[in-house]
Amino acid sequence: MTTKNIKYTLAAGLVGCCLTATTLTSCSKFLEEQVPQGTLTQDEVKNPKYIDNVIISAYAGLVTIEDMNASFSLWNYDTRSDDAYVGGAGFSDGDVFHNLERGNGFLTTDWNFSSIWERMYKFLSRVSLSMDMLNEADQSNPTIQQRTAEMKFLRAYGHFQLKRLFKKIPFVNKLNMTEDDYNNMSNTEYTNDEGWQQIINDLEDAYAVLPVKQADKGRPTKAAAAAFLAKVYLYKAYRQDDPKTNQVTGINQQDLEKVVEYTNPSLYANYDLEPDMHNNFRPEEAYENGVESIWAIQYSRNDGTDYGNLNFSNRLIVPCIPKVHDSGGDFYKPSINLVNAYRTNSDGLPLVATASTPDYEVGSAQTVDPRLFVTVGVPGTPYMFNPSYMMAKSNTWSRSGGTYGYFVSLKQNIDPDLTNVYIYNCDNQWASSMNRIVFRYADVLLMRAEALAQLGQTDEAIQLVNKVRQRAMGMTTSGSVANYSKYGVHFAINKYNGNYSKEQAVDIVKTERRLELAMESERFFDLVRWGDAARVINKFYTEEKEKMGFLDGSSFTADKNEYCPVPFGQISASNGHYEQNCGAW
Repeated sequence: MTTKNIKYTLAAGLVGCCLTATTLTSCSKFLEEQVPQGTLTQDEVKNPKYIDNVIISAYAGLVTIEDMNASFSLWNYDTRSDDAYVGGAGFSDGDVFHNLERGNGFLTTDWNFSSIWERMYKFLSRVSLSMDMLNEADQSNPTIQQRTAEMKFLRAYGHFQLKRLFKKIPFVNKLNMTEDDYNNMSNTEYTNDEGWQQIINDLEDAYAVLPVKQADKGRPTKAAAAAFLAKVYLYKAYRQDDPKTNQVTGINQQDLEKVVEYTNPSLYANYDLEPDMHNNFRPEEAYENGVESIWAIQYSRNDGTDYGNLNFSNRLIVPCIPKVHDSGGDFYKPSINLVNAYRTNSDGLPLVATASTPDYEVGSAQTVDPRLFVTVGVPGTPYMFNPSYMMAKSNTWSRSGGTYGYFVSLKQNIDPDLTNVYIYNCDNQWASSMNRIVFRYADVLLMRAEALAQLGQTDEAIQLVNKVRQRAMGMTTSGSVANYSKYGVHFAINKYNGNYSKEQAVDIVKTERRLELAMESERFFDLVRWGDAARVINKFYTEEKEKMGFLDGSSFTADKNEYCPVPFGQISASNGHYEQNCGAW
């Protein structure tokens, strides 16, 4: 273990088989080919003293199984939203993702669907194997109980990510599954509502056992389980239980009340908002696992491995900077639509634009929310807040020559002056040791605000929104962007005041979620769970196709594009037990 985190290195001999029909038959050969570097006897496996040698394999899967084309953050799939373009060198660079962002031309046989499906189930296989071994140990031992709770949390994470992507998924939620069990798994064993409940069951078990604090930062706490429960209940609340559509058929009050329960402030006494939002996206030890980070995927450096357990899943997001990041991929490019969303009116509230409102540019008289410059690298301002690297509308800042614009994502990137300290060139690919926060306190506040707004408790909902905005207001005078007036930036941000209807309050919360969580891979999935995806994304295509020519001909098909197709290979090898999502794939 390290003081920062659980050291995510693979325990020898504990590699699990993939829980995918296409690879199951090769599992025995795969395991036979492994050369164990150390072994544990059955008695040692049952001993709490050695139990971490078992479950570390599951934690290791969080960083060793994902890759740049199948990041567990799902940034590759958030490019379907109005927040970002895929980017890269051109339309043929990552073509399957470009087809996905345009809403057409993608197939059930495309490799990107199989890749994320198989990688997620490989991760779940490690969790499942760990749980089988934990089940052999003394169930009355507190350490065994806590480690079992951790594994249930991780199992919920894998299923949650898969369900957001594919909707119809098989659940690996039983102990000691046999080959026949795997061969007979169905992705329609549960209704959509029941599927969310399977994830909730694991999390409620974990919540009951997990401690308030963990010595190892990578382990989930009681607050992490509560935040996760709130998120799953929020997804579950927007019911999509007609198997013939992806439409929201109703919003369940009991589920919303559970969101309120699991976002009770008393559960988060150890957490708060960082004074500067940028602190959440810094690699230095003084900032990682900070007051706003409830649970984060832990990456590391100088830990005895070749490169450290670095984050290679975000390496495509690094832009090209001559003599620094010459090999940057320049993917996940913020959209014009997102940048414009940060414009504010004379009251310091989000601007309601008209067709004649110009796009935002640095140096204009338009006022903006300061969170724009923590989220998006905008020409005319410094990259990663370092004036040695001023961004401009040039090919330096657009690998595609402007096809996907000149904006750069900031939340995943690191000051170039920290090269070989927190960011490294590894085999001509850039990777960093910066954690990826999965649940942060701002998200908890906004989940609570959303549930309260939907329940008609609008005053309290707006107060929570204002708490998030209060942090942003402070950033205009202190923090990473406080001096941006010298670049021609004009800030204006204020709290909401007045009485709002339920509908207005819900819209305010939705807007605030976008502004606060943009480029953190939440936007597309929020739009789908709200039932807003087709309306918002088709409007985005209409408004941007003249500015961004590659979007011409794009369309979002309701009751199809909300979810990825179940990969063709999985259905073919499922013995007729898997069904495809709706949408005439």
